[in-house]
Amino acid sequence: LRNLRLGIGAGRRQAWRKPAGLARLGAGGLALGTAAAAAGWVSSAYADEGSAAEAKEEHEHPVNILLKYQSYHDEFEKQYANLDILPINSQSLALQTIIRDRGTSRDDFVFYSDRVIRLLIEEALSKLPFVPQVIMTPTDAPFYGFEFRQRVVGVSIMRAGDSMVAGLRSVAKGVRIGKILIQRDEEDPLKRAKMTYMKMPSDIDRRSVLLLDPMLATGGSAKLAIKCLIESGAKEENIVFVNVVANPEGIEELFRCYPKIKMVTSFVDPELNDMKYIVP
Repeated sequence: LRNLRLGIGAGRRQAWRKPAGLARLGAGGLALGTAAAAAGWVSSAYADEGSAAEAKEEHEHPVNILLKYQSYHDEFEKQYANLDILPINSQSLALQTIIRDRGTSRDDFVFYSDRVIRLLIEEALSKLPFVPQVIMTPTDAPFYGFEFRQRVVGVSIMRAGDSMVAGLRSVAKGVRIGKILIQRDEEDPLKRAKMTYMKMPSDIDRRSVLLLDPMLATGGSAKLAIKCLIESGAKEENIVFVNVVANPEGIEELFRCYPKIKMVTSFVDPELNDMKYIVP
């Protein structure tokens, strides 16, 4: 847990550090301070190395660590009905620890990131519309089940989103893939995004869309991508945004502009640094 910088012991004594410029998660909604207070451990969840070492020395019970993360995530899911965060358990937290550890090798990072991505893809597919279907089993007995109602297209926000395409293809046979190239304007003080390339299937208006991008920071790239999808004919309610790590600012902005989309993520990190990068 050292490299996740938990600082749980110190967290009991320090005040929540609210991200600059972020007062509320939504109009009339849940204040970030309130969410943190409900899960008080977050007060120094991403503290310095010394705090993390102190937490390790205190031998915090693993169940308590899981409950504190889960309580934090639960507050966001209560605020946003269309937000789904993967459940926190020992395996998921171990995967998060490995992919965040700066000492992890490239091969291990790719392997364990792919595991997280596959979990996300499976969860995202469960958000798509299904219709009842009855089939006959080899024992000549009926089985009452479901089938997909719409065909699926995966849309990668290049280039980071390309890392999630293999996970989608591994569980969705013959899935079509679209591409959107969006880049942040690094000379812009607000780091606003601009679209430079897009290629979509011609029948996107009749498909469910899995929009793939591993990181959601300010929400600029995701918002622009969703705008492009809708202009191409996709229905807002048919879009599922799939990402690995999100930030409260990006979540609030995304649902403020597009309340009908669905979003699936594996973790919500509390802060952005001065470069608008997710911390930790």
